[in-house]
Amino acid sequence: MSHEFQTRVLDVTTGGAETVHDLTRECSSFLAEVARGRDGLLNVFAPHATTGVALIETGAGSDRDLLSALHHLLPADERWQHRHGSPGHGRDHVLPAIVPPHATIPVINGEMALGTWQSVCLVDTNKDNADRQVRLSFLG
Repeated sequence: MSHEFQTRVLDVTTGGAETVHDLTRECSSFLAEVARGRDGLLNVFAPHATTGVALIETGAGSDRDLLSALHHLLPADERWQHRHGSPGHGRDHVLPAIVPPHATIPVINGEMALGTWQSVCLVDTNKDNADRQVRLSFLG
């Protein structure tokens, strides 16, 4: 059985506010081009020290709930030893330990095998850097 590896880097602008940015459409578009109906794995990776990748429902409030929960777990105050950037920026560097910077999703017949309400999202609490990259990789 032969395997093929394809990869693409997305440039994402998250803005100056904390956000849960939905990448599902971009992931599906990438797979339509490279998977061509095959089974495999999609890896979504954010090469940043202050972002994460989450599979979460969007549009019904769960994305805002996630940001709220992160505020409670990781308050933006001066308790953090990592102190450059905006006040409380050290918490942004702890985020990837809670929301990892990657996700691997099964691909069946060229499409992500997500649950009914799952979306692929970039979680970015770092207000100091609005320009992000996300690497999509398909092995199939």
